Amino acid sequence: MIFKKYVKVIALCDENGKLTPGYIVWLNGQKYRIDKIHEIRNASSQAGGCGVLYVCSINGKIRKLFYEVDKWFIESTRP
Repeated sequence: MIFKKYVKVIALCDENGKLTPGYIVWLNGQKYRIDKIHEIRNASSQAGGCGVLYVCSINGKIRKLFYEVDKWFIESTRP
């Protein structure tokens, strides 16, 4: 089962309104740098809901980061 895990994100918003996430801040305050964004598109999550999907590399692992209206979440196998 896949769950939504809401996270803090440090992102850059350029003069045209384009959001580019740079870091995910975990619940314990640990920051994880987003090494590379491979893809940006509108998509549905397996955990429910939809938004802008950022397929990212974080510490060498591919993760799906979603921007849903005004919140960020990742798909997680833990609630």
